[in-house]
Amino acid sequence: MIDARLQLALSGDGLDLPGDGMIAVFQPSKDADLSDLPRERVQIIHDFKPECTVWEGRGFAVSQQSEGRFAVAIVCLPRAKMQARALIAEACAVSDGLVVIDGQKTDGVDSILREMRDRVTVQGPIAKAHGKMFWISAPAADCFADWAAGPALTEGGFWTAPGVFSADAVDLASALLVEALPEDLGREVVDLGAGWGFLSAHALTRPNIETLYLVEAGHMALDCARHNITDERARFHWADATEWEPPHRMDSVIMNPPFHSGRAAEPQIGQAFVAAAARILSGQGHLWMVANRHLPYEGELQKRFSSVEEIGGDARFKLFHAARPLRKRG
Repeated sequence: MIDARLQLALSGDGLDLPGDGMIAVFQPSKDADLSDLPRERVQIIHDFKPECTVWEGRGFAVSQQSEGRFAVAIVCLPRAKMQARALIAEACAVSDGLVVIDGQKTDGVDSILREMRDRVTVQGPIAKAHGKMFWISAPAADCFADWAAGPALTEGGFWTAPGVFSADAVDLASALLVEALPEDLGREVVDLGAGWGFLSAHALTRPNIETLYLVEAGHMALDCARHNITDERARFHWADATEWEPPHRMDSVIMNPPFHSGRAAEPQIGQAFVAAAARILSGQGHLWMVANRHLPYEGELQKRFSSVEEIGGDARFKLFHAARPLRKRG
């Protein structure tokens, strides 16, 4: 984690922060310890709603995009290489001084280090806790301008961006669910974890839908969805899908829930989506979802709904239809 490497770097291993000016920290994990930085000067730049909520709760200033100039920019590398490059380009563009890069080996920090050494003089690195930290001391916006990336139109006709789920092509599981959706989804529909809007775009081909709510925790993904869906019936919500509150009970929920935040599968995330769907649906509401075949969602579905059926799938994915959420009494 960044904690140990940052402490080493600041305590004599060559990383000297200026005495004033704002410090931008891009994409830090909610588990990161930034106590070695002056909190009043730190601006967290993060686009994932649950992480933003955690950092705000700790008293940090948080924004989804960098604004203004910074004395220092620190980039916590994500797993997606194109997204990592884009963050480095952004950090270089807004920093008047140091740009610090930190990441785990499993997230490709060694590859990024090699690529940056080919372009600029790199200081460090500090290797600890299965990761590395290194930095460049001069503004280098021009050196990495070609790494900048944002929402872009793909060959398939949809807007996506680096780091967004299924950025390169339509997700196969979502495509499978689209084929299984009924013609009548009701008037009020929610796409939980809507991503860049593939499921919603197809659902909105149904004329009887009056409002479709796209609920997505990734700010960049939701920006892409706004590009992809211009239907006036669409409503966009940057929110944690497991906590979002609708204006009233919904007729249907469609979803392809995420099942990991790191490398390992975390089925409890999808299970929380199932619970959220049951909570926001009307008494006669319907859930339509797709999941990887190995994930254990059947128990949660049966706990939350009166009727649960597997309606198809293939060797990799399974499709579910659940109806009539169970309500706790008392």
